Amino acid sequence: MSNTMYDVTILGCGPGGLQAAIHASRKKAKVLMLGRIDNSSLYWAHVENYCCQIKISGEDILRTGRQQAESFGTEFRDEDVLSIDPVDNIFSIKLESGDSVLSKTVIIATGSSRNKLKVPGENELLGKGVSYCVDCDAGFYKNEVVAVVGCRSAAAHGAVSLTNFASEVHLYCEELDVADGLRTQLKETGVIVHEGVQIKEILGETAVEAVLLDDGSTQNVSGVFIELGAKGVLELTAMLGVQLDESMKYLETDKKQRTNITGIYGAGDICGPPLQMAKAVGEGCVAGIEAANYAKKIIKE
Repeated sequence: MSNTMYDVTILGCGPGGLQAAIHASRKKAKVLMLGRIDNSSLYWAHVENYCCQIKISGEDILRTGRQQAESFGTEFRDEDVLSIDPVDNIFSIKLESGDSVLSKTVIIATGSSRNKLKVPGENELLGKGVSYCVDCDAGFYKNEVVAVVGCRSAAAHGAVSLTNFASEVHLYCEELDVADGLRTQLKETGVIVHEGVQIKEILGETAVEAVLLDDGSTQNVSGVFIELGAKGVLELTAMLGVQLDESMKYLETDKKQRTNITGIYGAGDICGPPLQMAKAVGEGCVAGIEAANYAKKIIKE
């Protein structure tokens, strides 16, 4: 069991966490980053709406970010966290390997986990036509036929947005549960709504080609957007009393990315929408600087 002491421990290897690591390490803090970059939703995305980048793959961004953080001294462990426990004014973090580390501060940048459809083809075609983010990937489906899966406002809003790009948008749901205004938008924008119809399989060899429906028929599509909402998050920090927002999905943070628990910070999608890389990077910058400064303050005291 390690029990090595760190100034800053970051949970999650997405853009918010990586930016936090870069800034904290440059301030000479001892930084540990936990997680795997391929668990980030950005890993499978193609980015064309980030300042000063015309088009770049999420994987390239994350790999470069990791190299940057390592060059400034960040340590990486490709494993997840099982528990976080307060010990005096610091935190004991138990890892899936069985090791434990101690940290003066913790930055939570785990992203917002997406509910999966759990059908054949979903995992195999992730990033090859299967997406969990309309805002990120809609632009890649100009004049294409696409499907959206989901019954509530996230799916309906995503379907309406896709009509600005795709030639045809199909929305599949058990029972549409949205406000009348959004239902009207679906109709006015020409979204084809299939209530009571389920997708049983996503078909394609190297890219999405069609979806198999529960009545045995197929619909040819180039993309499938799964918008089932985000899972409940932060089981790790619930026992610490970290404050969540009204939806009970996201961390409440102030302008310095501090939570209500001293020494715990948040950055990125875990702090709520918009779920965009630009926001995550900015919050990571602030969280990394603030956590490093706080860790140094503990030493002086």
